[in-house]
Amino acid sequence: MPSRVTAGSDRNVLIAVAGVSLALIVLSLVLAARADEADTPTTYSAGSGGAKAAYLLLEAAGYSQQRWERSVLELPRDGRATLIVAEPDVAPTADERAAVSRFIDAGGRVVATGVVGAMFLPEHRTAPDPIGGLTWRRLAARSPSSITRAAPEITMAPGAFWDAEAPILPLYGDGARTRVIMYNVGRGEAVWWASATPLTNAGIREPGNLEFLLACLGDRRRPVYWDEYAHGYQALPAAAIDTGMSWLGAQLLLVLVAVIATYSRRSGPVLAAPAENRLSPLEFVRTLGALYERAGAAAVAVDIACERFRYRLTRVLGLRTDAPADDLARAVSDRRSVHDPELATLLRSCEAARYDATLTPAAALALVQSLADWSARLGLVEPRSKEHA
Repeated sequence: MPSRVTAGSDRNVLIAVAGVSLALIVLSLVLAARADEADTPTTYSAGSGGAKAAYLLLEAAGYSQQRWERSVLELPRDGRATLIVAEPDVAPTADERAAVSRFIDAGGRVVATGVVGAMFLPEHRTAPDPIGGLTWRRLAARSPSSITRAAPEITMAPGAFWDAEAPILPLYGDGARTRVIMYNVGRGEAVWWASATPLTNAGIREPGNLEFLLACLGDRRRPVYWDEYAHGYQALPAAAIDTGMSWLGAQLLLVLVAVIATYSRRSGPVLAAPAENRLSPLEFVRTLGALYERAGAAAVAVDIACERFRYRLTRVLGLRTDAPADDLARAVSDRRSVHDPELATLLRSCEAARYDATLTPAAALALVQSLADWSARLGLVEPRSKEHA
């Protein structure tokens, strides 16, 4: 029967699409809120601990910068860039540390923050200071350099300190602990901060922090890479989370599919579903045979076939339907010139099998097949059209 397209079915489709769109909107808002509240200094976060403000400020100031969303193993080796590794989530592998060392040795500069960030550098003799990281502190310059000359004091929540004497230049500290250092590696430089506070959205506004950040980056013509790969961002997913365009695109696509579906259901051709034929002759034969087999009624099948054969034969010969088997055989011999004693024997066997409750299916099948052969031999089989009529 033809499928029915009603206003109610279309309404259900639109309600489902509206529900999914609402869920996507809520999910995007939740993810955006979590991104803004994140303490990770990533350039994608507008929260207090993020670094989006510094990224946008450098972009407005004309710095050549980009988010590095690939492994540090793919860093260029031309020695003309600055890499910022701000509070990475995981420690680097041996191959990644070697790649950063080659980057610095070729003339690059790396600004790393925190205990884990120091592990990206050739030297990482740091120790955590959880108590010092609870509050912001003013750190005074300890050595003359271009960086301390630009910012004599900075503000930081120092969650670590440099814990060894090495050929390094201590830049800032408080008390007996060094919080910012710098040292040379080949033709490049490595700069380490105790925390990423000076480049965060909240910390960059503190006196001296912006000057400190710009001095650490150096020449504005020098490319700056913000390592976002260490924060778990990789190319397309990061950009999609930042702009939210993927969520908007998904919702628009869903609405478009719903509109096309509801329009096509009403405007397209309505085709009747193919009706299944439950009156197949073969299906009827199989069903009837299964009933006979279950009831053990092989004799009934022989009786039906024999009566049908006698009816057709007596109608052709003009005899009574209850004529004995021998009379039928003689009439066939006289009128059809078929001299075969097997016909009388077959008829007698069929009449005897009518009341034989022990008749096997194989024996019944043999008798029915013999009757069918004699029907064809004597021309008793009617055309199919008349048979069905």
